[in-house]
Amino acid sequence: MLPHSASLIRKRLRMKKLKNRFYRCVIALLGLLVFITACKKNENPAATTVPATAPKVVQQASVQKPLSSVSNLPPVTAVNQFDFSSKKDPFKPAIVATVVKPNNANNKNGIQGLPILSFDVSQFKLIGIVTGAKENKAMVVDPNGKGYVVKTGMIIGKNEGRVTSVNSNGVEVLEQFKDDNGRVRKDIIKLTLPRKQ
Repeated sequence: MLPHSASLIRKRLRMKKLKNRFYRCVIALLGLLVFITACKKNENPAATTVPATAPKVVQQASVQKPLSSVSNLPPVTAVNQFDFSSKKDPFKPAIVATVVKPNNANNKNGIQGLPILSFDVSQFKLIGIVTGAKENKAMVVDPNGKGYVVKTGMIIGKNEGRVTSVNSNGVEVLEQFKDDNGRVRKDIIKLTLPRKQ
């Protein structure tokens, strides 16, 4: 009895669904009909039909020339016009970079103002050496405590000494300068690691 009642329930549900669909279609058609009749009522039949026998009125010769009153009016100023002349341009950079050209009179290589060139070589302290496969590098610290990494060929100190070698014993710097007699003198300064205590 249960299987028979289940099939009966399914049939009733199908019928209910079909009735719901039918009612929805009928309501949609009625709404469409109301919409179409409402649109037809808003149309103006007089505007759509033009009588074919309407006389054309032409009065070109008897029309008086209109006088222009525009010339008597004051000039019209534009409304809602913005003046951006006093405003900042949003596309210009806020900071303009200025290029400072180095003064080559004081420095023969044109390198001026670098902190590594503002102290004597003897004032630097060597704190570490890194030996590598290609080249060795050393870490030196100036009297202010700022560290620099130097390698062979770099310039260091007030007299523009050139680093000639970096090895496990220390760093050698060659300074060349003219003495009072005008002769070029060479001075080799060695920076060594402090000994462990």
